[in-house]
Amino acid sequence: VINHVSSAHPWFQNYLQNLDPGRDYFIEAFPGSDYTRVVRPRSTPLFTRYITSGGPRDVWTTFSAAQVDLDFSNPEVLLEMIRTMIFYIARGIRIIRLDAIAFLWKQPGTTSLHLPETHEIVKLLRDIAAYICPGTLILTETNVPNRENWSYFGSHDEAHMVYQFSLPPLLLHALHTGNAGYLNRWVQEIPVTSEDQTFLNYTASHDGIGVRPLEGLLPAGEIDRLISGMTGFGGMVSKKINANGSQSPYEINITYLDAMKGTQLGPDNFQEERFVTSQAIMMALRGIPAVYIHSLLGTTNDYAGIETSGRARSINRKQLKEEEISGLL
Repeated sequence: VINHVSSAHPWFQNYLQNLDPGRDYFIEAFPGSDYTRVVRPRSTPLFTRYITSGGPRDVWTTFSAAQVDLDFSNPEVLLEMIRTMIFYIARGIRIIRLDAIAFLWKQPGTTSLHLPETHEIVKLLRDIAAYICPGTLILTETNVPNRENWSYFGSHDEAHMVYQFSLPPLLLHALHTGNAGYLNRWVQEIPVTSEDQTFLNYTASHDGIGVRPLEGLLPAGEIDRLISGMTGFGGMVSKKINANGSQSPYEINITYLDAMKGTQLGPDNFQEERFVTSQAIMMALRGIPAVYIHSLLGTTNDYAGIETSGRARSINRKQLKEEEISGLL
């Protein structure tokens, strides 16, 4: 998790007390700065007010008040993250996933998304990983529109693997509507990668099914109908704030199994067949397939998890006990 730390992390607790390490690791709102262009993935405020030893401070929180963004303009923050990556590599980890990397570098007056400094840091981490342990793979997690996502391959010098974020919603749309035209067109546009770069194909993860990766690939009306169909199957929708202050869908929250309950005509008796088909298509595409544990185990929507956490994403994050998993396997 490179973009932010928990608000309970010792660094942030030190920041609140003006102690090291941490006092200079976070981003405070600067009076008079323009933050109107910053791209928001959530409907929560960009800045969260915390009480520090020096009084109240407004601190940059891209995702929530519990996840506080790090200030990579401070070289010590970058060094700390390099040390963290080395820690994992030294213990045998061979795939390093850079969480929310697109939001890493912040600059007032810009979108603070995909900035050149962010791409340079990806290149740097790749070089360091290759020097320490050749064969280590850098995987970027960028839940953004299609070509923005693919940009993290760089000029064969950034990520070794990029999540195929457009695959889960496009595949879902094809199976929900019976129209594979949009999915087929997208598949034909997938670029041919170099020998040391590829895609991570998946249909479900601990996050929801992204809507932004459909931008430019599905008409707005088709997206709206898909969202309506998923809410009809018990799903929920998380929203983001746009530059003009309005809100729009950011992701659909539903297990991929429950998303396969039926089609736009309603529920039917082909849920299992439809779900297995979705996994077969994902595995057949060029790249490395990744199967989420709740897809492997056939988990359904976890409404108790939502009630406990208060978060829509908990619908697909059911916490299982060892004996439950053993029984399912």
